[in-house]
Amino acid sequence: MPDIVTDNKMVIDRLYAGELPGRDELKQLLTCHSEEDAEYLFKLARQVRENAYGKDVYIRGLVEFTNYCRNNCYYCGIRHGNSNACRYRLSDGEIYSCCDEGYSLGFRTFVLQGGEDMYFTKEKLCGIIEHIKKKHPDCAITLSVGERDYKDYLAWYESGADRYLLRHETASAEHYNKLHPAEMSSGHRKECLWQLKDIGYQTGAGFMAGSPFQTPDCLVDDLYFLYELKPHMAGIGPFIPQKDTPFAGRSSGTLEQTLFLLGIIRLLLPDVLLPATTALGTIAPDGRERGLMAGANVVMPNLSPVSVRDKYNLYDNKISTGEESAQCTELLRKRIEQTGYNMVTGRGDFKKYKQKQTGE
Repeated sequence: MPDIVTDNKMVIDRLYAGELPGRDELKQLLTCHSEEDAEYLFKLARQVRENAYGKDVYIRGLVEFTNYCRNNCYYCGIRHGNSNACRYRLSDGEIYSCCDEGYSLGFRTFVLQGGEDMYFTKEKLCGIIEHIKKKHPDCAITLSVGERDYKDYLAWYESGADRYLLRHETASAEHYNKLHPAEMSSGHRKECLWQLKDIGYQTGAGFMAGSPFQTPDCLVDDLYFLYELKPHMAGIGPFIPQKDTPFAGRSSGTLEQTLFLLGIIRLLLPDVLLPATTALGTIAPDGRERGLMAGANVVMPNLSPVSVRDKYNLYDNKISTGEESAQCTELLRKRIEQTGYNMVTGRGDFKKYKQKQTGE
């Protein structure tokens, strides 16, 4: 029988060399790796991210401005059908205040994230984007408001939005249908991602590790899709159940699996902006630090008003105070520095996008 450890290291070396391994090789790597394999992967992942971005860790100020959503995704705590959710919308002024405070704290990227809330029309979001850009022209704006029409995406881009996050959740259509109601489709979600890239956004995709019904083949599909799409950002976090959803009793994804996927994606997409997510910090106190050591280079502290942070409840036990709070940037800086990296406050653009814009 082949030596799995040796075979896995060969597959990791091929990823490091810029090759896409075969499906069976990736499946074996995901299902039959050792701690030694993981440490080897993380070592190479750190080398790759440092070649691309040095020791810098970019911070993004997260503004969760609405928890209304028209969708009924089975895993999400702000799903339309959750009658226990305490709904809120931030006013335009509250959104601007969050960004103003973030700017004073050193943030140069604001992430406007919400459910698919059609109260925030194309025109309304255009006005919000234009206001923030006029006051803070040196800042980047990232949107994360789900599946919308091409004309909406284009209008927001022309108003000044720079980036767009839209997790594909799973690249397997069969798996997607087990996580979402019939009116949603994997094909449409992927189409939105291609549209965002076509418009010119720095585009982010991603998926949950350990979601219900996920198989190793699903994860291979995800890795192949990311390699095809080549997003500028990739959000990978563990599935964590929420008590008011159909998946309330399911087991969470694991820290170990999520970290291993982060390492693979860093090798697969060397220049990608890769967050150590809040969900990582939720399942383990040092989850985000370990994410940085597995190849991540972004963290997203919360700029939302304290009064609404526990209402944006995508999953149970989400951390909403402490170092993940944007107001505690010095504590966050110290935790990042303990990993050997440095927190920086610049825009932190995707490397090749930055080169394209500046002519470097």
